[in-house]
Amino acid sequence: MSDEGSTMTPTIAAVVLSMGNRPDELATALATLRDQARVDVDCVVVGNGWEPEGLPAWVRTVHLPENVGIPEGRNVGAREARGEYVFFYDDDASLPTSDVLARMAAVLAADPAVAVVQPRGADPYGRPTPRRWVPRLRVGPDARGGEAAVFWEALCMIRRTAFDEVGGWPGHFFYGHEGVDIAMRLLDAGWRIRYEPSVVVHHPATAATRHAVFYRMNARNRVWVARRNLPAPLIPLYLGVWTLATVVRVRRPGPLAVWFRGFVEGWRTDAGERRPMSWRTAWRMTRLGRPPIV
Repeated sequence: MSDEGSTMTPTIAAVVLSMGNRPDELATALATLRDQARVDVDCVVVGNGWEPEGLPAWVRTVHLPENVGIPEGRNVGAREARGEYVFFYDDDASLPTSDVLARMAAVLAADPAVAVVQPRGADPYGRPTPRRWVPRLRVGPDARGGEAAVFWEALCMIRRTAFDEVGGWPGHFFYGHEGVDIAMRLLDAGWRIRYEPSVVVHHPATAATRHAVFYRMNARNRVWVARRNLPAPLIPLYLGVWTLATVVRVRRPGPLAVWFRGFVEGWRTDAGERRPMSWRTAWRMTRLGRPPIV
């Protein structure tokens, strides 16, 4: 995993979050991580409500007795793992070639203003790429690379100084929209996000709705994102657009009822520190194809 002959080898803190319920997938994820060339990787597996066991000797572990959620589990791993760049890596993902991390690190090394690099996700069995994986309106292998306003959290590399500057992931979100939240804060701090579709990673194309908490937290955290990050005039626009989109997409009374209860919860509960972005950042997101009302 390292190039002993080079003093310029990138140091990567690889954070893998696992509940211990996908042992075969985790083994594949770690094996392909071990095969990465021209990088020095410090891998930490965070057991989220699971005590990691039976892992390779080169992997360090953290045991969290209770499931603290995805963003906070990643925060724990980032604090423990060592490296100038932090690679967040789902336990059911894999790296199809040995140069994935080196190519992502090269993007960060080439431009000190870039905070995040997101590769292109592809289902290993050829199933269609979910829209949420691509930070573009157009989805597919021909989606344009370059600067973006959002990114996919499942497999991404973040410059540690940028990650620390904005306070990491919003740990209290538990699940859903943590990537939107941190992307807004990074952009407002002047950082850039890059989408690099030429770098391909594997991840099963699963539906987000498979999670029992999806509809509730999708709504609650959407409200929290708005309350934390948007200028006051944009909050009703942002939430109005997403409410309309949800009603049109979901349609079923049961899930919609859960969604609206989560929406109310988002207003009644503590969203965390409010740091509204500047109007300059809002315009920048608009120029990048993601105005902060969608």
